Amino acid sequence: MQGNLPPEAQEKLEELQDLQETAQQVATQKQQAETQLQSAQTALDELDDMDEDSTMYREVGELLVKTEYDEAREDLEEKTENLEIRVETLTKQEERVREQFEDLQGELQQLLSGAGGGGPAGGPAPGPGGS
Repeated sequence: MQGNLPPEAQEKLEELQDLQETAQQVATQKQQAETQLQSAQTALDELDDMDEDSTMYREVGELLVKTEYDEAREDLEEKTENLEIRVETLTKQEERVREQFEDLQGELQQLLSGAGGGGPAGGPAPGPGGS
């Protein structure tokens, strides 16, 4: 069917496919950021229940390294803030992509209905002769 589409409609269809891929990538990135944010928030909640004199370790690559309570709290709070911003940015990007997709989909539908699609509702076929 794509071979029968007018060039402009074919172009819009390809743009739609690209936007769909972008939407999937953004959704995946957002899901990963939300998971990391939830993990950081859980760690902060656990930190609230701990005594400040508790021995703590943080993961650095393959190693566990001793760390101080204040340093751990500061790092987790910063990580949480950064991830909240990331999730918010990805949410806005997701909305923009969805709006672009819907607009482009509408444009494609207009092109296809205006092109006649080969049916009687589309009006007379341009150019001489039939098939």
